[in-house]
Amino acid sequence: QVQLVESGGGLVQPGGSLRLSCAASGSIASGNAMAWYRQAPGKQRDVVASITSGGNTAYADSVKGRFTISRDNAKNTVNLQMNSLKPEDTAVYYCNAGGLRRGSWYVEGDYWGQGTQVTVSS
Repeated sequence: QVQLVESGGGLVQPGGSLRLSCAASGSIASGNAMAWYRQAPGKQRDVVASITSGGNTAYADSVKGRFTISRDNAKNTVNLQMNSLKPEDTAVYYCNAGGLRRGSWYVEGDYWGQGTQVTVSS
């Protein structure tokens, strides 16, 4: 059974930084790509960043130049470094594993973390 555990959320001021981490356990038999999603109140859960097993990254336009996704295959973890945070970044952030990448398009996998709250406010 695959489990994803997320950490690193919290309250930060606009312009601040935060680093999220997701640790996966268990054997993933599907795709090797991973991603971070976010969901704000009244909004759909959408991908913000994804990464292939080879380290190729893709980002939503809203976070390009501010967020960086990375992974450690030995530890089976994926991270999201968030800089220059804005109030509109406020959301619950979710890790997804077992996905596939088709160019910059991320096809979500079946495995989700529990979510971690990120609040950007002064």
